[in-house]
Amino acid sequence: MNNYFKRSCTILLSLSVSLIAASQKLSTEIKLNQLGFYPGAKKLAVVTGKTVSNDFYITSTNLRDTVFKGNLSAEEKSAYSTTTTRLADFSQLIKTGSFVVVVPSLGCSYVFDIGNTVLEPVAVASLKGYYYQRASMPLQKKFAGKWHRSAGHPDDVVYVHSSAADAKRPKGTLIPSPGGWYDAGDYNKYIVNSGITMGTLLSAYEDFPAYFDTLQTDIPESADKVPDILNEAIYNLRWMLTMQDSNDGGVYHKCTDALFDGMVMPGITTAPRFVVQKGTSATLDFAAVTAQAARILKNYKKQFPGLADSCINGAEKAWSWALTHPSIEYNQSLNNEKFSPAIVTGAYGDNFFNDEWLWAASELFITTSEGKYFEVVKKQFNDSISLPTWSNVSMLGCYSLIRLQKSLPAFAIVTAAKMKAVVITIADEYLSKVSTNAFATIMGQSAKDYNWGGNSNAANQGILLVRAHLLSGNTKYLDGALDNLDYILGRNATGYCFVTGLGSKSPMFPHHRPSVADGITEPVPGLLVGGPNKGMQDKCHYEFTETETAYIDNDCSYASNEIAINWNAPLVYLANAIEALKQKAGYVITIN
Repeated sequence: MNNYFKRSCTILLSLSVSLIAASQKLSTEIKLNQLGFYPGAKKLAVVTGKTVSNDFYITSTNLRDTVFKGNLSAEEKSAYSTTTTRLADFSQLIKTGSFVVVVPSLGCSYVFDIGNTVLEPVAVASLKGYYYQRASMPLQKKFAGKWHRSAGHPDDVVYVHSSAADAKRPKGTLIPSPGGWYDAGDYNKYIVNSGITMGTLLSAYEDFPAYFDTLQTDIPESADKVPDILNEAIYNLRWMLTMQDSNDGGVYHKCTDALFDGMVMPGITTAPRFVVQKGTSATLDFAAVTAQAARILKNYKKQFPGLADSCINGAEKAWSWALTHPSIEYNQSLNNEKFSPAIVTGAYGDNFFNDEWLWAASELFITTSEGKYFEVVKKQFNDSISLPTWSNVSMLGCYSLIRLQKSLPAFAIVTAAKMKAVVITIADEYLSKVSTNAFATIMGQSAKDYNWGGNSNAANQGILLVRAHLLSGNTKYLDGALDNLDYILGRNATGYCFVTGLGSKSPMFPHHRPSVADGITEPVPGLLVGGPNKGMQDKCHYEFTETETAYIDNDCSYASNEIAINWNAPLVYLANAIEALKQKAGYVITIN
């Protein structure tokens, strides 16, 4: 398979059809999923720029054997750049193997595969990416390969910052807060961003438990009797539990340096670490995650004695704190005017809490069946719910209530049905606009898709479409989700496969401190970069600056080329959901 190789075609084309003067060169104008396609699934490549040819060919990698011939679609102008596109549809090709797309006037594409396991690499690598983000433990060569490293940030001595001080834990109190994942390209740990990340990963497991029960990613815990996705999530969950003040139930916003570390390895950093102000968003996100984890972990009491109980107790205490402190915003700029030292790491500030109330209430209601939580769900639910982001997590609560509606009390079924209708409505709206998108994907139907971390929009749109498929049984929604995975893996205006270590053209210089500082040419694998960002807030030099092309593979570009745990999580869900559903969807074909 081609998942970790940089392959191109550079030999003379000699086809068995009347194709005489085809180019010898690799053409970056042919954009496609660089891993490949399932035999029974839709298969599209996009030809950008001007081409005089109306035909395309699928050939073997030796460029001698033609296995498919087709016609390019009419030219279409993209809405978000000067790019023009023509589609090459070879969905009827079910032959397995390794191939290239050939357009006579341009050349040939990167090598891609057609096969029943072609997307396993991204499903496994995206989940394994979290192992490389673990704090407070060494990454062993046995599991991390050449990216092995010493432990970074033990966080066994963390100071209570002046913004978080109270009578029982005054400024300078020392607490331990080890473990967890580094949030992104930096070395800090944030409850709010861990919230949406954990909710997405735990939801993936709840939606596809049988699939994840057998998926292994070669992490230290793979030999136990617990699914790897849960083992990985639990590593971060145990850290989250340390961030709750046992005295009152409130949750600190983050565990952080005062300043961002330089581009160094985590094991050599020595700056003091702090927990900062408790806030409503962090506390409710914590309550949601721990309530969801509690109901999953009750099935693993032997492996994790007492952990499910700790989670539900923590969730209920967090809820009680939030009731007493319903609108405590973490405002970093304002805090820095009053407290020292000044904290300038990622703020994840949020002053709107209806969505956190809905999510936390939903998870607590499902886990406990207590009506008081459902009253909050009814109060906060409305039809304007949209894709989840770290600052808008309402949809996570809706997903959970829809998923588990059969186990809900009768009085909750109507609300769950309304949430189901919202999901289907959004999914249908997505599909209705595909024909107007120059790349034939859900992603890119609005300029707003290309914001900071826009690739996570593509993945989250894919999740919503998967949910619509699960609700309706209609494969059209899963086809749309697969289109968005194609976008992430190369069928986009930049031509990049946006996941490190995969495909033929993937990011080599992400804004990710270990990847910059470890002296290894290849970056840490399995990490989704942010992608085109029309804001370009990092002020780096971008060769291309149009909305859908404003991306640069340079570690200076935190606005387009950073990685983040909340971006990887929907990729984990999307890729693994499609793998779990591929047989039933008819994507897998057995050819004798």
